[in-house]
Amino acid sequence: MARFDVYRNEDAASSKRFPYLLAVQSELLDGLHTCVVVPLGRASAVGGKPMERLMPGLALDGETWLMYTPQLAAVRTAILRKRIGNLSDQGPAILAALDFLFSGI
Repeated sequence: MARFDVYRNEDAASSKRFPYLLAVQSELLDGLHTCVVVPLGRASAVGGKPMERLMPGLALDGETWLMYTPQLAAVRTAILRKRIGNLSDQGPAILAALDFLFSGI
């Protein structure tokens, strides 16, 4: 599992709001049975304008998806089955959002 891989969210309870999960954990930790992910959802799900630095828009399959950084979570790697792409080309925006979440910078 590569960092910044995107997976289809197969959880019935959350997939309508967050159709995709973005893996943000380092490949050095592939031996773990969990992976830290950030859900990706439509901008329309946010009431008002999101904080762009915390929740950047990421291009995926011709659409823009918001990175719901405050919703970061660890999930079992077994649920990350349907990889649909990789957002390494947008790594700087992803890392900036994570830095802002953890350090405020």
